[in-house]
Order: sequence, then structure tokens, then C-alpha cells
Amino acid sequence: MANKTVFFWAFVVALGGFLFGFDTAVISGAEQSIQQYWGLSEVQHGFTVSIALIGTVFGALGGSIPSDKLGRKATLLLVAAIYLISAVGTAMATNWYLFLLCRFIGGLGVGASSVTAPVYISEVSPARFRGRMVALFQFNVVLGILVSYLSNYLIGMSGDSSWRLMLGVQALPAGLFLVLLRWVPESPRWLLLKGIKEQVAIATLKVINPEGYTADIETIRQSQQVQAGAVQNEKLFKAKYNTPVMLAVLFAMFNQVSGINAIIYYAPRIFEMSGLGEGSSLLSTVGIGIVNFIFTLTAIRFIDRIGRRQLMLIGTVGLIATLGLVAVSFYMHTGGIAVVSYLLIYIAFFAFSQGAVIWVFISEIFPNQVRAKGQTLGSFTHWIMAAAIAFTFPYLAARIGGGHIFLFFCLMMVLQLVFVLRWMPETKGRTLEEIEMTMVVH
Repeated sequence: MANKTVFFWAFVVALGGFLFGFDTAVISGAEQSIQQYWGLSEVQHGFTVSIALIGTVFGALGGSIPSDKLGRKATLLLVAAIYLISAVGTAMATNWYLFLLCRFIGGLGVGASSVTAPVYISEVSPARFRGRMVALFQFNVVLGILVSYLSNYLIGMSGDSSWRLMLGVQALPAGLFLVLLRWVPESPRWLLLKGIKEQVAIATLKVINPEGYTADIETIRQSQQVQAGAVQNEKLFKAKYNTPVMLAVLFAMFNQVSGINAIIYYAPRIFEMSGLGEGSSLLSTVGIGIVNFIFTLTAIRFIDRIGRRQLMLIGTVGLIATLGLVAVSFYMHTGGIAVVSYLLIYIAFFAFSQGAVIWVFISEIFPNQVRAKGQTLGSFTHWIMAAAIAFTFPYLAARIGGGHIFLFFCLMMVLQLVFVLRWMPETKGRTLEEIEMTMVVH
């Protein structure tokens, strides 16, 4: 394993993923109490639940701006402060509009975190360990989701103001994140790219790769020279970047048309549609969280051994099979237990492939000069598709039924299999600069 210092840096930054997951899922336990407390209509309630997701889209879209201009570390400090403000603000909100503002601010933090944290970890990780270290981000996202479910359960719904504690408890990990970031250095690649604090950058690279840091410096400088004259304001949408742009957009799109967020957000509804009793909804949600956690952890162990592409091949075949079985179950009306079983297996395959690989792969395929912009593009595509799936699923479920929806997801995974087989390159064990040389038309 990489030296303990580098692992500590990656672990601290990956806490942004924990807050990402916690902030995204915590509303599920509080939303009914919030609706009653503020006396919200159905439209107002839907807007309240989705406002953080809207903030996430904007946070992802603008995430590369502070990351490129201020630095990766400064952006992460800003994200930590945003999470802290959002947690305290939502817990203490005195009116609905202030509550909406604080949840929107939290969404900005989620979006910016999904851009900057994977970029930072990829830039400080040794090539042979980069996959599992960037995957720490996704692991913490899943852990945050699971902890939020457990936290909601422990806090309970007994009092009128229990929702305040559910949302406010996030201030504790947010404060810890803010404090621990003091011991994390700025990305050495960003420093060298900007031509500032070069001795600090070299010292950091020496910690990362004591034996080969001079070669790392040389490859970074060569990459910088190739892009000479365009480093400060390099545009992403140029012909030479067509390959990584295409890969990032398609990868992020397929991540969501797998149906993952429809299942995460609407699992109780899906299980009830399949004929399962309402009383089983909480248990099914916790089950999904546990399976997601276990198989994300498993994927981290394998991502640098067998590679990103192999994980995607295994996972995609499993997703096609399980989504097809779910669709058939709805068409045949074979009962809720079968659907629960298939979806738990689906979650395992997703966590083992798309869930673990997405942030790793997108953070690797763009050159140093446009990495944050490329991560922004991938993250923005991901969240736009997530919003579209989350907003349309209830309507489509009521109009066309579960069979047609899951058949659509299944067919999308067939297309993903074609994408992986024909276009997805393997990136394991290669430096970021080596990957750049095969991705960019010079």
C-alpha cells in the first residue's frame, strides 16, 4: 500500500464524499416531518426535497472554477465550510425560504465536492494505487448514505423537531473535515502547472514517490510544455480532447440510465409497486445501503488488481441480467420478494462496477491542464441525468408501469456493454501523463 502520509491525505479528502453521501440521503428520513412542520403543498414538498439536487447541478457546473483558480485545497476548504453552514442553517431555519436556501447551499457543496475531491486524490496518488485511493471517495459516499440511514433511525421521528437534529448532526463530520484539511498539502501538479511554490510541489511529489519523483516531475513538465501558451485558460471543447470528453459524457450518462438513483430514491415505492407490503420499506432501504457498502468496499480491493475495464465488463453483464429479471417480474406479476432479491443483486453489481469506477475513471482521462474542467463535465452530466431520472420516475411509473421502465434500463446497459467493449480504455497502473499521451491528439 502507498505510504501512510499519502493515504492520510486521500482519506481526509475522501471525507468530502462522506458528507456528499450523508447530505444526499439524510432528507429521506426527515421529509415527511418537514412537510408537516411547514405545512407544504405537494408541489412545495417536491421542490423542498429536490432543491439540494438542483444545487448539486450548479455546484458541479461551477466546480472547476475555484479548483483551477484557487487550487484544489482551497476549494475543498470552501466545500467543508459550505457543508457546515448548510447543516447548521437547515437545523436552525426559522422559515421555509431560509431552509430552502441552506439546502441549496448544501447541494452546491455536493456538486463541487464531486468535482474537486476525485481530481485531488488522483493527482497525489501513486499510479499503482490510484484506483483504490480515488475509489475511497465513492466508498465514503456509500458510507455517508448508510450512516445517514442509521442516524435517522436512531434519532427517530417521535418529536416535531426531530428533523432538525437529523439534518444538524452533519455539522459534526463537516467540522472534522474542515479541521483535518489543515494537514493536507496543495496538489503538486496544480502548483507546477501554475508555476508557483515549485519547491513545495517537489517536496510533496517526493513524499508521494520517493524513488521516482524526479521522473514524475519531468513528465509533468513535458506535459506542461506540450500545452505551452494555453495552460492558464485552456479550453476543454477542442478537437484534441474529443476522446476524453466523449468517454466522460457517455460514462456519466450510462451511470444514471442504469436506473441507480431511481432505485436509491424510490426503493419503497418500487417494492410496493411489485406487491410488497408497506411495512417492509425501511428494511429494504437499509438492505440496499448495506449491500452497496459491502460491494463498494470489495471493488476497492480489486480496482487496481484487475482494472477499471474488467470491473465494468463484469458489472455490466450483471446489470443487464438483473434489470431484465426485474422487468420480467413486473410483466409476469411474480411478486415482491423476487423483485427485492433481484434489486439487491443489482446493487451489488452496480457498486462493484459503475459505482466504484466512475469517479476514478473520469479523474484519470483528462490532461493536467483541463482535468478539473473535465471532471466538471462528467459530474455535471451525472447530476443532470440524476435529476432527470429522479423527477420523471414517479410520473412514468404511474403511466407506463415498472416493466417498461426496467426494460428501458436493461437496454441502456446493453448499450453500455457495447461502449465498454469498443471504446473504454484501461487506465490502471499508468501515470496521468502516460494516459494523457494516448488520449489527446497533439
